[in-house]
Amino acid sequence: MKYLLIGVLLSLCGVFISLILWGMDKIYLVPGTVGCIFIVISMVFSGSMASGDRMRANFATETTGHRDERHKITINSLYIALPNIIVAVLFYYLNK
Repeated sequence: MKYLLIGVLLSLCGVFISLILWGMDKIYLVPGTVGCIFIVISMVFSGSMASGDRMRANFATETTGHRDERHKITINSLYIALPNIIVAVLFYYLNK
């Protein structure tokens, strides 16, 4: 849960930076951008952006340790992204 706390801290910093730069109208920009970046990182490391043939080839040639490390990076980046996306969506709909 360390990465979830990192995500919360990043979302708070993002809210403060957005508040200083753009004011209350666009307070969702920095947390939303950070969340999207970490979701893309999660997608790349999960291998979900590759074709089926490429996924089978990667699965056959990688070791169990490498697969576990890749899975760990995927989950941790998703834990960082979730608080940022939640904060961005909440501020987006609360400002409307």
